[in-house]
Amino acid sequence: MARVRLPRARTQIEKYRVSELIAREGGLNRRMAMKVMVALGLGSTGVARGQQARLEAKPNVGPAGTLSDPELKQAIVPWERTLSESQLATLAVLCDLILPADQRSPSASQLGAHEFIDEWVSAPYERQLQDRAVLFEGLEWLDGESNRRFGSSFVDVTADRRHQVCRDICNLPDATEPHRLGARFFALVRDLTATAFWTTQEGMDDLGYVGNVPLPKWEAPPKAVLEHLGLE
Repeated sequence: MARVRLPRARTQIEKYRVSELIAREGGLNRRMAMKVMVALGLGSTGVARGQQARLEAKPNVGPAGTLSDPELKQAIVPWERTLSESQLATLAVLCDLILPADQRSPSASQLGAHEFIDEWVSAPYERQLQDRAVLFEGLEWLDGESNRRFGSSFVDVTADRRHQVCRDICNLPDATEPHRLGARFFALVRDLTATAFWTTQEGMDDLGYVGNVPLPKWEAPPKAVLEHLGLE
């Protein structure tokens, strides 16, 4: 992968060399400008060689796949996952309530949606840290609400009882105050589940998405379609 070289600040040595050169030549004319450009080029080359020598002496020991050392063909997740086994089990059940298996595609958990969410909220970035807090609080709320109503954790109650809980939190604008935390949690899980599901090949097949396919030729849309869109 090609690296993009960012503009760097001039070193103090380069600035001194340039100012000394201009003073010696009595001002900045066309010839002087050419000398300055050459001087800066040589200085840049020297700095680049020095940086390369330091890199060779001290190779990158960080994990491949990070932003500074991407490994696109064999990407890895360089951070530790944060969800426990019991939290993952609860999350998998909830993902499958949101997108269950049908005749066209597997369920969300069968495609690893809960593991995708675990990877997402484990990332050490501001947005993910915020989502992690919502997810952890929501998982705790979900089990607490299930125990309060039915005397068992969310994964241990019947499907009908799980639906009863989710009906109270599935629409954030309509959620009552006792269910607001659960509704924020449900909205987050629903969005991440959909993202995980419909970015897999099975999810794209479920949508009938036919992009990213090479075609031998391009044909314009039928006239009837253009007229329907008001483009004809």
